[in-house]
Amino acid sequence: MISPPLPPQTAEQPNRLVLYWRLARFDKPVGIFLLLWPTLWALWLAAQGAPDLPRLAVFVLGTVFMRAAGCVLNDLADRRFDGKVRRTADRVLASGHVSLAEAVVLALLMLACAASLLQFLNDLAVQYAYVAVFVAAVYPYFKRFFPMPQAILGLAFGFGIPMAFADTHGQVPMVAWLLVVANLVWAIAYDTAYAMVDRDDDQLLGLRSSARTFGAFDLLAVGLCQATFLSIMASLPFFVGLGLIYWAGWLLALGYSARLWWRLRSRSRLDSFWVFRRHHWLGAFLFIGMAADFAAVSLFGFSTQFLTKGS
Repeated sequence: MISPPLPPQTAEQPNRLVLYWRLARFDKPVGIFLLLWPTLWALWLAAQGAPDLPRLAVFVLGTVFMRAAGCVLNDLADRRFDGKVRRTADRVLASGHVSLAEAVVLALLMLACAASLLQFLNDLAVQYAYVAVFVAAVYPYFKRFFPMPQAILGLAFGFGIPMAFADTHGQVPMVAWLLVVANLVWAIAYDTAYAMVDRDDDQLLGLRSSARTFGAFDLLAVGLCQATFLSIMASLPFFVGLGLIYWAGWLLALGYSARLWWRLRSRSRLDSFWVFRRHHWLGAFLFIGMAADFAAVSLFGFSTQFLTKGS
């Protein structure tokens, strides 16, 4: 849901905490889920379905803080453009309800909260975290010149994957990089739908996006990205102990992916935004299938696996 315009501030009703909440986009948790599901895939796969609770808490909190920091950094970079785009005109920094200094302080606070969690990770995971912060910080500027900034977003959204494997095993195996690639093409799919909402405004402002780059082939590109994503996720049972329960989650993701693509056919702002907001369910279905499959082995002592590692 697009937030309603904020009322003019008065001395009697500054409502600063609500403004900061909206600046960090805590009122729109879809972005948290899009970051969280790939991180949870990695944690569950790395730990064979039994991640340590402290490690799980660190990664979940880190996802929330980094997503909030990324949103504020994005708004700082785009503050001169957001007010001219219909979807973002009511953002609190662009509309002047929050000052530039306040936004900088909030970004630093969210980064500091994320950084405080690094003490609980090993050195390799921390190294990946530093790269993740850099990619998240520079992503908004790629919209000025790079024809596919959604790919940079996909990289930023995928760093929880190698970090999870690095912290669990002290190394990043091939299956982790498969997940990174899967998450990258998935991000291009859902963020292209998001970019289709703003395509006309972006063209007037000279901002680049995958929706503009794909042009008339936008639907084909989204469909191919979704198909590639699901194909890679279908390869996981060849590398790890996943079976029929995981496949049930995968089939749910496949069916829902088709529904999303079908809805996107109108290319309308409303439908494009609807598709973006619901794309995280693909990640949720895959995680539920993955977690339930591991749980079947752990709790009941049986496996539904029919594709064994190395088969």
